[in-house]
Amino acid sequence: MKIYDVTVGVSPTMPVWPNNPGVELERMNKIEAGANSNVSRLAMGVHSGTHVDAPVHFIQGAAGVDTLKLEILMGRASVINLPKVARVTAPDLAAAKIPPRTRRLLIKTRNSGFWASGDEEFHTDFVGVGPDAAEWLVRRGIQLVGVDYLSVAPWKESRPTHEILLQAGVIVVEGLNLSGVRPGSYEFVCLPLKLLDCDGAPARAVLIKQ
Repeated sequence: MKIYDVTVGVSPTMPVWPNNPGVELERMNKIEAGANSNVSRLAMGVHSGTHVDAPVHFIQGAAGVDTLKLEILMGRASVINLPKVARVTAPDLAAAKIPPRTRRLLIKTRNSGFWASGDEEFHTDFVGVGPDAAEWLVRRGIQLVGVDYLSVAPWKESRPTHEILLQAGVIVVEGLNLSGVRPGSYEFVCLPLKLLDCDGAPARAVLIKQ
């Protein structure tokens, strides 16, 4: 068995979505300063790094991240690689030879190279999933889609793709680092923090190859 940690490391220097809160991680109590133990304080936006979107992120009055079904967040997943696309379209997905019973789909693109290189800048030219591809995923019965940058949707086109997926009950996982993962079938485990009624939550995500 091999475990792939596909979670982005959390630090104050990590890229975050423009106008979202940055990451603050500070050691408040220090043993070297006479404290009994080391204790740190963390402050960050819930859509930083590897995280899960809740329906209420884009749909007013919808459910929070604490209501998402764990049985969808864990289970068999297919990883596909689309290294040359600038935008994921329905034809791209149709040509990707996704296994017919796939319910969890992780899409690897050139975005993963940003994480692999330790790039600390936010890039607006990241590869996103277009609305036509989102509709294709819904029609195909996909229950979870994961992407390798901070938004499933292309830059400045957040609402159509998010609304299509979230209104259909598709769980969206963003900010995966798939740079060390080959296309194929894996067991996927992604557990967001149980933040009550929240629009999203940071998560630890792994892929397991038996």
